[in-house]
Amino acid sequence: MEISELGEFGLIERLTKDITTKNATTIRGIGDDCAILAPAEGLHTVVTTDLLMEGVHFDLTYVPLRHLGYKAVMVNLSDIFAMNAQPGQITVSLAISSKFCVEDIEELYAGMRMACEKWGVDIIGGDTTSSLTGLAISITAIGEARPEDIVLRSGAKPTDLICVSGNLGAAYMGLQLLEREKVIWSEQVEEARLGGNKEQMELLRDAQPDFSGREYLLERQLKPEARGDIIVALREAGILPTSMMDISDGLSSELMHICKQSQTGCRIYEERLPLDYQTAAMAEELNMNVSTCALNGGEDYELLFTVPLAQNDAVSALEDIHIIGYITDADKGQALITRDGGEFALKAQGWNPLEK
Repeated sequence: MEISELGEFGLIERLTKDITTKNATTIRGIGDDCAILAPAEGLHTVVTTDLLMEGVHFDLTYVPLRHLGYKAVMVNLSDIFAMNAQPGQITVSLAISSKFCVEDIEELYAGMRMACEKWGVDIIGGDTTSSLTGLAISITAIGEARPEDIVLRSGAKPTDLICVSGNLGAAYMGLQLLEREKVIWSEQVEEARLGGNKEQMELLRDAQPDFSGREYLLERQLKPEARGDIIVALREAGILPTSMMDISDGLSSELMHICKQSQTGCRIYEERLPLDYQTAAMAEELNMNVSTCALNGGEDYELLFTVPLAQNDAVSALEDIHIIGYITDADKGQALITRDGGEFALKAQGWNPLEK
């Protein structure tokens, strides 16, 4: 169905007709000029916004719309968890070009709703408009936490341990794999077009690459998970990080943010970087340094945090958390200690959306 058949309000009604709110802090959701929220007494509200642009943040050649909707929500919830807060609501704004039909946007919304249902989050409003350049998705997430529980980037202290959840570099390797297959497919399409081979063109239209043995890398790129489970585990263990942020632009970049805002230095160890087997195998296949991928790849959406040295035993006992180094005085700088004992200054070589 053409979106123009429904119009803006018809599309919104179709996408949201059966959405019900779950959180007590959501007084009124979709249906009026504004949603109405009433945060519980004694809690602070945290708010974050992420904007995803077609051609910059995602490529619909290989990103399914349902996965895109899921990812768009999860990257926002990841920011809420990185503040040690609990997400409660999101608003969703879309700019849609004429190449999309109603069913496409329903598929996008299906992914968003899956992500919201996983963490008990309400969709409470947003906006839709037309676009001349493709699809744009803007999501604002709202959460809450007790003031004493909120964790900033600026609280790291010398001797604190540096920790990360999960593993690093897999999402970047998934992106490299998808981009490689897109190039191969595009070259085959162009060759068939120039040769006038219509039968080959038809075959290529439905062709699918063989990703056997690489499924984990694709999942990390196309369907990342916000690590709310790590927040729960830390809370249950009685551990309050001194600083924290999520890894969206690459470990090096995020760690340098923490050091800058905490006015500290750091030392991390290459041998302690957590890596999945598929990540290492893909890096070798592409002739890339796997440690460089782990440091700078981005889009892992794992949590990077620091804890006091005295909590070494407690944090070491937690599943899927890895101690990779420690915080130093600022004059020591920010460095990576290689496997052979060499020392190299960290560089922010991760994702920069405004880079030429």
